[in-house]
Amino acid sequence: MRKQLSLIPLLLLGACTVGPNYAGPPKGIGSAATPPAGFARADNTLATTAPAVADWWTTLNDPMLTWLEERALEANPNVAVAQARLKQARSALRLERANQAPNANASATYLHANLPELNLGGGEEQGGGQGGASGGSGGGTNVDFFNLGFDASWEIDLFGGRRRTVEAARASAAAAEANVADAQVSLSADVAQAYIGLRDAQQRLILARDASRMQRDTLKLTEQRFANGTASQLEVERLRNQVESTDAQILPLSSSVETYLNALAILIGEAPGTLDQRLSQPGKVPLPPAQVAVGDPTALLQRRPDIRAAERNLAAQTARIGVAEAAKFPRLNLMGIIGIGGTSLDSLTDLDNLVTLGAPMLQWNALNFGRANARVGQAEGARDEAEAQYRGAVLLALRDAEDALSRFRARRNTVATLARAKASADRSAVLMQQRYRAGAATLIDTLDAERQRVAADQSLSQAVAGLTNDYVALQKALGLGWRAPTAS
Repeated sequence: MRKQLSLIPLLLLGACTVGPNYAGPPKGIGSAATPPAGFARADNTLATTAPAVADWWTTLNDPMLTWLEERALEANPNVAVAQARLKQARSALRLERANQAPNANASATYLHANLPELNLGGGEEQGGGQGGASGGSGGGTNVDFFNLGFDASWEIDLFGGRRRTVEAARASAAAAEANVADAQVSLSADVAQAYIGLRDAQQRLILARDASRMQRDTLKLTEQRFANGTASQLEVERLRNQVESTDAQILPLSSSVETYLNALAILIGEAPGTLDQRLSQPGKVPLPPAQVAVGDPTALLQRRPDIRAAERNLAAQTARIGVAEAAKFPRLNLMGIIGIGGTSLDSLTDLDNLVTLGAPMLQWNALNFGRANARVGQAEGARDEAEAQYRGAVLLALRDAEDALSRFRARRNTVATLARAKASADRSAVLMQQRYRAGAATLIDTLDAERQRVAADQSLSQAVAGLTNDYVALQKALGLGWRAPTAS
């Protein structure tokens, strides 16, 4: 009973956990006590409802884009790297949890030795050392030894160093999980932007070829007029320059199409050229939805994976202060050994040969000459660095969102303006066709009106691609496009 009572102080010490308890990330933004209620650059065309975290690309209603996104999430190497790091972090957490339990080992030993005979001064009358020898030769003695043993050790977590280590590993695993989500966010945006670039290049290539055809027709008519003396050489040269300039745009656009095809193939984990046949048929640039949900800054900070990773890194660094603090105090290890054995196999069943040993060991590196305090200072500095990085991540996220909202709003207005310009150019082309059929306009005037219509179409196509790209950038800034990793 007295021995059991003597363990009570140790058990009470085991409940002690040194170091600061993590109280969550810093509150507020800058000098504000709380995050802003809404985005400063949002207008009434944006909904404050919370957006869906996963699969935002389905709002573009493009089956090919959806297929590419799904393939990329399954096979992209960058996501696979993040998932592999998550697996390592989860295994490290399991290891630290296991380190809290006792460590046990079993052993079986067989020892054979040939020992030289000891002559203790008795001369030959001692019998040549043959007594007790087991098949020895040359005056030696053969000895066999058999042993079965079991030992266990357990470090009592007096001051919570082990618990803090597990706490840090748990936070690091959560940070690795957030990094997987962050890789998915970046990947989904990269795939969408490459796909939009492809469709935009294909559309502009078609329009450039149409413009080249129309300019060549105009040049041919002007050359005929020059031959008849009704047009000047200057008019011919100007039109020829326009044709050459338009033709010069066609080759770079063709190269851009191939570049985007290569990029998409790599993003889905395939070799360049794999998607050429599937995506060779030109398609329209998908349009963003009329209503876009953006939520509010508070939800953004809780949702963005990079902020969650920064917050979990801060929690891990806080726990590591406790690990460094615990190293300043004594360590108690309990060790036990059980063994049985002898000089023959029969001795392994003889319990009279049982040997047991219990040994508590208290260690305290009291004369560390400031090393422990220096390590605590290092851990505190790492915690302060992680806190500053978290604050920086929050501010960067808010800036990303506000910038994306501003660009998206401005691009919407640009598209509306260019849509009106295209409608005007279309009407002008139709009116000029009517005047030409009535004999009130020349064919050159008609072709020029058609050229202006194609130019307006090109400008609108580029603006639409820019609008959809800005929509994609907004989804990335809002931290959308990730899925929770599966448990492993």
